[in-house]
Parts: sequence; C-alpha cells; structure tokens
Amino acid sequence: MVDAYQDTNELQLKLLQKLCSTHNNICVVGDDDQSIYGWRGAHIRNIMEFDQDFKGTSVFKLEENYRSKEPILKVANALIEHNRSRLGKKLIPTRGGGEDITVLNSRDESEEARKIASKVTKLLDSGVKAEDIAVLYRVNVLSRSIEDGLNRAGIAYKLVGGLRFYDRAEIKDLISYLRVITNFHDDFSFKRIVNKPKRGMGKASVDKIELAAHANDTSIFEYIKKTSLADLEALVKSKNAKTLKKFIKDIQSVAKSSTESTYNFIDILEDTFHLKDIYKGMPDEVERVLNMDEFYGLFRDFVKNSPASSIDEFLNELTLQSEQDQVEGESIYMMSIHASKGLEFDHIFIIGLEEGFLPLVGDGSDLEEERRLGYVSFTRAKDTLTLSHVDSRFYKGRRSDLQKSRFFNEAGLCEGSLIVEKNTSFKKGDLVRHKVFGTGRVNGVSKSGREFKLNINFAGTKRDILASFVERL
Repeated sequence: MVDAYQDTNELQLKLLQKLCSTHNNICVVGDDDQSIYGWRGAHIRNIMEFDQDFKGTSVFKLEENYRSKEPILKVANALIEHNRSRLGKKLIPTRGGGEDITVLNSRDESEEARKIASKVTKLLDSGVKAEDIAVLYRVNVLSRSIEDGLNRAGIAYKLVGGLRFYDRAEIKDLISYLRVITNFHDDFSFKRIVNKPKRGMGKASVDKIELAAHANDTSIFEYIKKTSLADLEALVKSKNAKTLKKFIKDIQSVAKSSTESTYNFIDILEDTFHLKDIYKGMPDEVERVLNMDEFYGLFRDFVKNSPASSIDEFLNELTLQSEQDQVEGESIYMMSIHASKGLEFDHIFIIGLEEGFLPLVGDGSDLEEERRLGYVSFTRAKDTLTLSHVDSRFYKGRRSDLQKSRFFNEAGLCEGSLIVEKNTSFKKGDLVRHKVFGTGRVNGVSKSGREFKLNINFAGTKRDILASFVERL
C-alpha cells in the first residue's frame, strides 16, 4: 500500500514493480491534481499510467470533499480543469455553501500587507483562533512585506519551514555591514562581516586582533586603522594584514558615499564588497540572492519615501519591524504553498497572484504544475479564501509593474480575453512551442495511453513529444 502516489519518482516505481512481480497485489492512494514536486524528481506519469504499469487495475474516484465550503471547491475545480494531463475528477462539497471568494487588489506589497493585517485583526477580534488562519505564498521572498505588516499590526505569526526574513543569514550579513558603516566601533557586527566574502580571516586571526584591540582600549576597526602594517603582520599573515587594511579603507569610502547619496548607497555597497558572491555556487544561491535584492529594494523604498532620512534611521525602523513580542500559542501561520500541502485552515490568504509569481513563468517552469500549486493552495481553505494581487512589487532590487495572474480568469473569478483550449487533441500542421526546443510544426499524432504523442519538426530536427509538454500557437 502506497500513499501520496503522485509524489513518487521513477526509481520508486521500479522498486514497486519488483516488490509486486509475483503477486501484483498493490493498492495506491493519490491525487494527480496535487502532484507539485516535479522539481525534486516526482513524476506525474506514475499515477497517470498506473493501469499500464500494473495490469487489471480498478480505479475508485473519491470526489466527496469534507473540508471546503462550496465556493472554494468551485474555483478549485474550475482552475484545475484547464490542465490537460489529469485523470479527471470534480470535488463535490459536503459542507454546503459559504462566503464568496474575496479578491484583494493593492497598489503595492505594503498596501497588500496592511489590508491582510486588517482582515486578520477582524477575524481575531470576532473570536477566530489565530492557529486557524494562514497566509500562503508561492515564492519565499514574498514573506518579507507580510511579516512587516503583521509586525506593525501587533499580530504574532509562525513561519513554517523557513526563517523569518530578518533572521536569514544573508540579511543579517547586510544589516551588519550597515551597522559597521554607520558605527565603525560596532565590534560584534565587524566580526560577522570581516570574512564575508572570504578574506582568509580565520577565527584564530580575528581573536588575536580583538585581544590586541581590547588591550589598547579601542575597537577592532580603530585598531586595524591605526596600527602599522608591520605590527599587524606580527599578529596575522602578511597577506591578511594587507587585506584588513584594504577592508578598512573600503568601509570608510562606502561610509563617505552614504552621506553624499543615500539612494545610490546600496549600489556602491554591492559594487565595493560583492556581497552576492558569498553565496555563489551554493544550492540555495538563487533564493539567497532574491532575499538580498528584496532587502536592497526595501532600502530604496525607504529612501524614496523619506529622502532626508539616514541609514541609522533605516536601521532603527528595521529594529522595530523585526522585534516581535511572541504570544505563545496565539500565532497565525505563514508558509509556502509547498509547505502547506496536507494541512488545512479555516481561513486562508494567498498573496502574490501575479504573472511571474503564481504562476511562475519562464525557463524551467511547468504551467500545469503551477496550476496544481494553485489548486493545492485553494483547497487548504475550509471556510474562507482570500486571493491577493498587486499592481507592482519590489523584485530583484527593482520595482516591477505586474499583471494579474491568469488563474483569476481560469478559476472563473473575473472576465478576461484569455482563451484556454481544454481539448487534448492536436492535428497535423499545428504550430506548437516547447520550452526547450522552441517552435515546431506537428507532423503526426498518435495515442499514448491517455495522452497524445506528437511527432514535431523543430527546424529540421524531428522529435516525439507528449502533447502535455507543448502549447499550441
């Protein structure tokens, strides 16, 4: 017996076939519409073609839903119906009607955070338990603005499956750089950044310099600045001593630039110290750099709204935002959609329903899996579902104008010009696009299980590809 069969990979299928080779006695439970782990090797074809892998299969559709009110299931059913690669089912509500889906539109992420914090406050004031409320997002970096909004409203929250934005190592590093630039004598922050990016300074070398600085009744920064190169070389390697001297000069230079142009300060900081290089080659490099860009965007937004403000004032603002009085057992939940799978909450808020965030679009993204993520997120809600989108966000350090997610249209929540083809058949001569091979023309169509296999000519190169992996032009 296997649970969550839609999340199995190719190797697990082969193991199951070996285990069942003599008796073929196997029972699996799964939901093809909740297959959201393609990025870590799960293969939806395992559940789609189960009857081909194990002969004599009986299929039982469990369509009655005991969790969500009717309006929630209505939009979830409408959205997932647009996927071509699915066995097909329709969730039937057993809990009756409920509140219509709420759609929030905001100018930017700050307004979005205020609106959600206000709605959460009303729920809490009405007697709803904090633990019955959750905020979900597709991309982790979106949590920062909501965290700030909840902090300002005095709403305690628990971040599931991740660190709070200001507790992440890359953000602590950036804050430490700002602290040293505004206060050369902050030894605690100086020790955190002296080897970020790597400058060959091990703990033993830093300890020696710290002891010498304390012996001279001065800060580490001041000690390195005033001590001759020869005396420094007596404590640490010659190469390290020269590196430290340069580090001090760079800090002074960046500190000077901050008084001349606060808005451009972030660019000068990054160009001088190449802080993004700290995470180069790490498995989570992309996410860490996105978090840094979010922080840079936050800084630029602060300066734009308060042109006369200093970096010190920005740091004070951060301190107020990141310090939260936790009320034990009285926290709402915040998490990614992936982390929410298998959970349920009375009231769900989903943020970031914009093209590029949900669904993610671009190289490597799979629109059908993005739709399944939308379906999973909708069906976490028991009583109310609130979907939020903004006109613009700070992303990768810059403010970007955004389009409302196509999922609003597909779920039947708004009128639009988007036309979605629900038929799975292609014909010879159709032009199609594949995310790797580009544009091609269909030469032939054949049946492959419940799917269609297309023979496609990509500029002279012919390939056989399943229809679900291409889109019609």
